[in-house]
Amino acid sequence: MEFDSFALAASTGDLEVTTMPVVRDHADIVEFRLDLAEDPLESLDDYDGDLPVLVTNRADWEGGEAEDDGRLTTLEATFDHDAVVAVDVELAALSPHGPKVPSAVSLRTAARERGLTVVASVHNFRKTPTMGNLRSLLSAACEAGDVGKLAVTATDHSDSLDLLSVTHEATTAGHRVATMAMGEPGRHTRAVAPVYGSKIGYAPPKSEDATAPGQYDLRTLAELVELL
Repeated sequence: MEFDSFALAASTGDLEVTTMPVVRDHADIVEFRLDLAEDPLESLDDYDGDLPVLVTNRADWEGGEAEDDGRLTTLEATFDHDAVVAVDVELAALSPHGPKVPSAVSLRTAARERGLTVVASVHNFRKTPTMGNLRSLLSAACEAGDVGKLAVTATDHSDSLDLLSVTHEATTAGHRVATMAMGEPGRHTRAVAPVYGSKIGYAPPKSEDATAPGQYDLRTLAELVELL
């Protein structure tokens, strides 16, 4: 999956939700959060749904629940499943890193050898960096992956405007990006960012199962994106 046009991902740790009508009707892909699943590899082995899968095993140091011990091994073990078309890897694991962040460079190579799209992601759950840092982070993510993902936390509408601006700049420069501002002040960017070029949106099938702050439920986000 190249993500040349906008794709709406149902974000979940339970692949059984793909049988829900709302997922079948509105999602283009499933973001399977391995770190939220009880037995992710078994769940994927049992998956026979129609939607392609973007696999993520989010590290605990970037907002997820996966410890680094065995995290990348588990993630790579999903690559041979026919439904898996893309993988999300943290930029910090693909860039110069300290001893506490195992390198995912070889995992990226393995993914590309199997024809998978690599999403290099950055998450900031505290704030929105300055414009200069936003540009640098998104540029680095785009260089490290096939899609650069940037999720920041907005404290006011100015933060949201900054994120939309760098989204537009990167898209105009020919990069594929997925951007969003978390938190209530940035919630609307999940619907608006696709207008400025963001290629992936994330939403839980039900609002109570949100995997990040400020997410709309799947049906609502699908409707908002379509209207805009």
